[in-house]
Order: sequence, then C-alpha cells, then structure tokens
Amino acid sequence: MRHWLVIDLEATTEEGGWPLEEMEIIEIGACLVAGNGQEIGHFQRFVRPLRRPLLTRFCRELTHIEQVEVDSAQSLAAVWPEFERWLGGYAGELLGWISWGDYDRQQLELEWQRNGLSSALQQVEHLNLKQRFAQARQLRRPVGLKSALQLAGMQFHGTQHRALEDARNTARLLPLTLPD
Repeated sequence: MRHWLVIDLEATTEEGGWPLEEMEIIEIGACLVAGNGQEIGHFQRFVRPLRRPLLTRFCRELTHIEQVEVDSAQSLAAVWPEFERWLGGYAGELLGWISWGDYDRQQLELEWQRNGLSSALQQVEHLNLKQRFAQARQLRRPVGLKSALQLAGMQFHGTQHRALEDARNTARLLPLTLPD
C-alpha cells in the first residue's frame, strides 16, 4: 500500500514575521496517510532552537508552545534522525510528501543544509497542497488551511498552529484535492 506523508512545522517567529533564514523549527508534526486521508501513523516532537533559544511572546501565543517545551527538547540534529528512523519503515511505500504551502519545504531544506542532515524526503516529490487545493477549487488565490476546510464543509479539528494537528487537518483535504 502506498502512502503520503503530510508534514507541518512550527518555527520561531515574531509579529510581522521573520525572514526564513532567521527562523528555526520548534515543532515537527507528521502523519502518514493513505490516499483517502486515513492516518496510518504519526510523529510529533518539539525541537530546541539554538540561535534564538527564547521564544517571543507572539510565537508562544500563536503556537501555544511553551518555553519549557522547547527548553527540554533536543536540537534538530538529534530529533531529525528519530524522524528518519520512524519514517524508515514506510520510505519505500512513500508516494511523496505534502505540506500546506511551500514554507515547510523551504524551512526543511534550509535546516537540512544548515545542520548537515540528509533525508529520505529528498528522494521523493513534494506537493504543495495549498496550491493544489486552489487549482482543484478554481480559486483566484490560495487560502489558509482553516478557510480551505470551511470551503470543503469541514471544521478545523484541534488547535491551529500545532504541527501534528495542522498536518492531520491538511491530510483531511487530500481526498478532495489529489486524484486516486
């Protein structure tokens, strides 16, 4: 059985945003799903930022991630191999990996390079489901995840801007966006 991997990242930021190069991953959420969106497995870890270890108030309020959660987490260099081990059992069955928008792909590629990491994800296609959803619905411009769910007649489940919950909500849009 072939699967999709849906990934969402949370990262350090400030109101108004920071350039990608200034941001660091603070949470990884991923769910492995069948084409119908059914979850087969999931991965969630907090990540300790190294360059700007103190989360801004805006970041804490946006993500609902507390300073103590990232302080007690490991760095990405330690967390990423855990992710790869988890993914390892499924890598040969992976159709590709998906994120809502292109930010997650760009941040991962930057962090892989910055930390000298490699990934099985570098061997499979990345799909920007935000763009695909906009095309499938013939929208003039892409919309946010919560708006996309509403357009599809669904409610957001859980807390927005938490990595695993965002990934799971993105996965719910898969059957409506990608052909079988």
